[in-house]
Amino acid sequence: METHTVHTVHPSPLGDLLLTGSVSPAGRFALVSLSLPGQRGAPAVRPGDRDDRPFTEAHRQLDAYFAGRRTRFDLPLSPAGSPFQRTVWQALDDIPYGTTTTYGELAARAGVPRSELRALGRALGANPHLLVRPCHRVIGADGSLRGYAGGVEHKRWLLTHEGALQPTLL
Repeated sequence: METHTVHTVHPSPLGDLLLTGSVSPAGRFALVSLSLPGQRGAPAVRPGDRDDRPFTEAHRQLDAYFAGRRTRFDLPLSPAGSPFQRTVWQALDDIPYGTTTTYGELAARAGVPRSELRALGRALGANPHLLVRPCHRVIGADGSLRGYAGGVEHKRWLLTHEGALQPTLL
């Protein structure tokens, strides 16, 4: 028997986050993806597959993150990706809350040659666990906020929320 895919929605300051997960026949849950509103490549879900129950811990941790009480996530993840992508995504886990790193620094940390920076950028763009695996903390060497699957405006909000950027006055 195969795993069953379920989803839920989590209200946040960024809008409703879409969380998808898999539940094994034994009842084990793993987070498959977390998508931001308007995100390109967000998974399509069927209304009949919504089940909030397996996401209780994810909801708790997301609420704590947005309240400023959580700086790391500790959720079972089930990322679908190539070995290269999974290596890059795992390297994201070591970027501390409230800090940023550059694509080049992340490449060095992940053991990716500088000649593969474009591939590293594509892997970041395919990260299925936005927020949980903090690709928003990766910026350009010149300090610019380069692409983010959830949108650069969300990247700016997240980095400001974490204290890595100063709020701008309007």
